[in-house]
Amino acid sequence: MVGFCSRKGKGAKIVQAVVVALITSVCSFGLPWLAKCQPCPKTLGIPGEATCPTYGRTGNFKSFHCPADTYNDLAGLFFNTNDDTIRNLFSKGTNGEFAFSSLIIYLVTSYSLALLTYGIAVPSGLFVPAILCGATYGRIMGMAMKQIYGTAGPMDEGIYALLGAASFLGGSMRMTVSLCIILLELTNNLSLLPLIMLVLLVSKTVGDGFNDALYHLHVQIKDIPFLEAHPLPFMRHLTARDAIMGPLVWFSVVERVGTILEVLHTTKHNAFPVVDDNFDDGKNERPVFCGLVLRSHLLVLLKKKQFLERREQGGLQHDGTFSPAEFAKPGSGKGAKIHDIDVDIAEEEMFLDLHPVTNTSPYTVVETMSLAKAYTLFRQLGLRHLCVMPKSSEV
Repeated sequence: MVGFCSRKGKGAKIVQAVVVALITSVCSFGLPWLAKCQPCPKTLGIPGEATCPTYGRTGNFKSFHCPADTYNDLAGLFFNTNDDTIRNLFSKGTNGEFAFSSLIIYLVTSYSLALLTYGIAVPSGLFVPAILCGATYGRIMGMAMKQIYGTAGPMDEGIYALLGAASFLGGSMRMTVSLCIILLELTNNLSLLPLIMLVLLVSKTVGDGFNDALYHLHVQIKDIPFLEAHPLPFMRHLTARDAIMGPLVWFSVVERVGTILEVLHTTKHNAFPVVDDNFDDGKNERPVFCGLVLRSHLLVLLKKKQFLERREQGGLQHDGTFSPAEFAKPGSGKGAKIHDIDVDIAEEEMFLDLHPVTNTSPYTVVETMSLAKAYTLFRQLGLRHLCVMPKSSEV
């Protein structure tokens, strides 16, 4: 479902969120009926009382439909907040608090709901669901180890839950240092540092052998431009000119409106070279590179219809037609789109003066530069546009 909402309208997004919320509610309220009532653990009871220890709406135990002195362990997982559920799963000294079947049901449900919810048009993350899934199957592994080693098992089930959460997070998100610190803060127990480090390293290594990290895959699915930390090895054998795709697309300092519209409709470039192709003075034998103009700036000019009837530099009118905010970097999905521009046939024969919105000193590299070096330069400087030029300053 990742990316589904981006291709649908607002109504479809609302319907999708309502359907997912309905499915989540049905699972949360219906599945606890599948669990059996269990007697309250004697070791956890409040002295002098025979009831399960619980405090208002929170606590490890939920009576649900069970009689007195019993509790429903699956309801204790579904009817708590995520924070309390994680705390219950991580709790030490609670071996046997959750039945094996209840943990299996909760693991399958929470994992399925996490996959269903991630990507819809609601502010839902994946970090906490990953902790819940990992802690649940960690508890399951702890119970399995108890079956193998008996009551004298190697570790408490709560520690298995912590290590399960670490392995799930490390295998899906591939973070190591930050996760180690977060999990240590949760436990406040430095003696678990070697175990957590070992689990994170093993899970990350195994995950790297199959695919990329979860968020990296999401970037690829959404087609978001992303530069890796280091250039790929094959880039050392290529030059910057080899990265140029297709013929050069450029504009004159004063360009015809119809030409600009055609280029914007047929290309996806974010910036275009601007050249001075005026040969009337006889000084230049070929066009001279003037700078770069951004697609977003062209769209602003087209939307405001700052057109000239003749092919001459006229500049921009500073009579309130434009504001500096209109030429600022737009947020994701907030800028103007070429399909929203309405220009008639007569206006297509007019001209736009691009000189006032042209960046006359863009960062340029020569075409013979190594592609790996250009890649590193592009990333280290945080550039959005990099212009490849011949050794001379002319196009």
